[in-house]
Amino acid sequence: MTDAVLLYMTVSSDDEGRRIGRALVEEKLVACVNVMAPMTSLFSWEGEVQEDGEVPVVAKTRRDLVGRVVERVQALHSYDVPCVVALPITAGNAAFISWIGETVLPETNMT
Repeated sequence: MTDAVLLYMTVSSDDEGRRIGRALVEEKLVACVNVMAPMTSLFSWEGEVQEDGEVPVVAKTRRDLVGRVVERVQALHSYDVPCVVALPITAGNAAFISWIGETVLPETNMT
């Protein structure tokens, strides 16, 4: 078990994904961001089923930084309620998982 997490997000466009991703990497809130190919999303919003194009984004960070990443994404995102969810990394390439922890901001006592 590690304290590394994958963050799954959706954005309105490739440009928005790159803009948000670059900010998160530059601010060392995440180690890496993958901006993927466009997809079609079906979702309920304001009582109606919507269909729209979106771009999925995956970022790698530590669990203790998730709250700060969510706040930053909310500030930068064009949506009123952006999707940002954390998924634990339970196993994988130990060197890569270590790199995530070494690349982002150092851990601080969050009391």
